[in-house]
Amino acid sequence: MRFRLSTPTIVAVAALASSIGTAPWTFARTAGPAQQSAVAAAGGPGAVYHRVWEIIHDTYYDPHYNGQNWSRWEHRYDGKLKTSADEYKAIDTMLTSLGDRYTRFLNPQAFKEENEQIAAKLYGIGIQMGYDRNHKIIVIAPIEGTPAYKAGLLPLDEIIEVNGKATQGMNIEAVSQMIRGPIDTEVAITILRNNKEKKTFAITRGEIPIRSVQKVAMLNSDIGYVRLTTFISQHANEEMREALTRLSPARGIVLDLRDNPGGLVTNAIDICNIFLDGGVIVSTVDRNAHKVNAVSNGKPFSRQPLVVLINQSSASASEITSGALHDNRRAQLVGTRSFGKGLVQAINKLPDGSGVNVTIARYLTPSGTDINKKGITPDYEVKLEPADYKEARGPWWLDPGGPTVKRSPEDMKDIQLKKAVDVLEAKIQNAEQPYELKLNFPGFGPNPSGLGGSY
Repeated sequence: MRFRLSTPTIVAVAALASSIGTAPWTFARTAGPAQQSAVAAAGGPGAVYHRVWEIIHDTYYDPHYNGQNWSRWEHRYDGKLKTSADEYKAIDTMLTSLGDRYTRFLNPQAFKEENEQIAAKLYGIGIQMGYDRNHKIIVIAPIEGTPAYKAGLLPLDEIIEVNGKATQGMNIEAVSQMIRGPIDTEVAITILRNNKEKKTFAITRGEIPIRSVQKVAMLNSDIGYVRLTTFISQHANEEMREALTRLSPARGIVLDLRDNPGGLVTNAIDICNIFLDGGVIVSTVDRNAHKVNAVSNGKPFSRQPLVVLINQSSASASEITSGALHDNRRAQLVGTRSFGKGLVQAINKLPDGSGVNVTIARYLTPSGTDINKKGITPDYEVKLEPADYKEARGPWWLDPGGPTVKRSPEDMKDIQLKKAVDVLEAKIQNAEQPYELKLNFPGFGPNPSGLGGSY
């Protein structure tokens, strides 16, 4: 069993679940013989169903199971499950009763693809997909350089049809199964943009390159810039160190986590450690209200002043990172309120090669804040209106002329980035103000001659 934080899905070979990471503050528990029911051990019809029931019973973060007696599900389908299809439908029905969209079943193919995502072996169109607050399936962000990005899909586009079939009432897994397919084959994606503009994109599937750091630049002689688009790559922390090495002349750093849906929990902690010289990074609280802290190792790679950019598509591991850097007073936040995903899930492999993702805890920022369904509010809010996108004042990678029109962060038309730079330059300037040491010894007054001064 492995642990992750719920994040939006990256559509590759399948509707890949949120990125997985073994949380270092949680012990992976392997089911022992006592936890295996006789049916599950036998491997006959109903074995997978009963194993899922046990996992929920033993680990689900809500001990009241959404206000129901969980035992009512244990033998509900005894003798009625004849095929895998029967069993999977029964599992989905049982899990739906929890009212938790992040606790979900994955058939063997979907579970295999979820594990491939960890290894960054992705195939498809290259979108990060999730639910909005109305439970509609939306594009969180296209991955830069992928078929979806080149076609022109944008964050917050609602996916309403795939190959002409309506997605209403479907979950992310079902939608992504329609989107996935062999390389060099075509899929038609119909979206609703801004709740009014309907568009259909014919997109040819391909291999999706996964790199965490998508852009490194010096914005001026003082300010370095890093855009981190995902925490999924197992090399995210190495990429971040490489980026900061290139930016060693910078007197301040802007870390851009906008449209970053999250990824490996361990990467979030590692990247926080790159900047923190101590303090709590994140806390988890389980069903028994047991709280465990993940603490910084106190060996920062960079001590440069830092500002972090976030927006409504910054989720999960992005929120761990921005929350940790903010609450430890290491960075100020600029942008808009983040997505608000604060649940920890465990991924369990089942006897037939399928899997179940189960919410086992919630997480808190170092200040003890539960951000689930609330998000993180930036220190400096910079909202974007439709006119800002139209006039190229939105995130620099979302050019109104389409992805073939090249923009860069250096053009400084991105008003959220411009604000981040302004905040960072003020921090640098304040840090350079001479410090007046004022000593107050009895009989000498507040600053006796020859003592104190500027340092």
